[in-house]
Amino acid sequence: MDTVAAQVLAGRTAGPAIEDRLSDQLAAVVATARRRASRGGDRDVDTAHLLHSLLESDPVVRAFLGGGGSLTAKLLGYLAQRSIGYGLRWRRSAEATGAADAGPGAGAGAGALPGWSPAAAMAMEVALDRVRAREARRAEGVDLFAGIVADPECRAAEVLRTAGVDVRGLARGVGRGMAEG
Repeated sequence: MDTVAAQVLAGRTAGPAIEDRLSDQLAAVVATARRRASRGGDRDVDTAHLLHSLLESDPVVRAFLGGGGSLTAKLLGYLAQRSIGYGLRWRRSAEATGAADAGPGAGAGAGALPGWSPAAAMAMEVALDRVRAREARRAEGVDLFAGIVADPECRAAEVLRTAGVDVRGLARGVGRGMAEG
């Protein structure tokens, strides 16, 4: 893991408890999401920050959304506009979670990651559960993406729906992708 990502994770973002369980690419995604939240004046990293960073850097995640074409561009446009209009209603409010729909263990670790919204913490928990289920060592971006789309009430799911994405169908597809490979 690069030094910058390790420092960000060891700080207020994710903490040393999960630092060694993230791929280098996912650690960089988390670091970018943290910087984005900080620049935007947001108290916590939320699922929209994580989605934005995943879309920018993870080709596997983009593949689930059509490979980086017009849908990805539309989503990135919505996410980039967050600070100038879209998403302003989120300012000064904590992102909750629809944990009841998110699967086994959902919500158990919500709030366990200082500086993360409950929904973002739950998404990371789902990612780490996927790693354990496949007996892998480190979580990848697609694992976090699966955690994000598992919660149909999170901010990232709202952005995806606004762009015309069937979030529940996407969650099933990401789950099948795990079962297949």
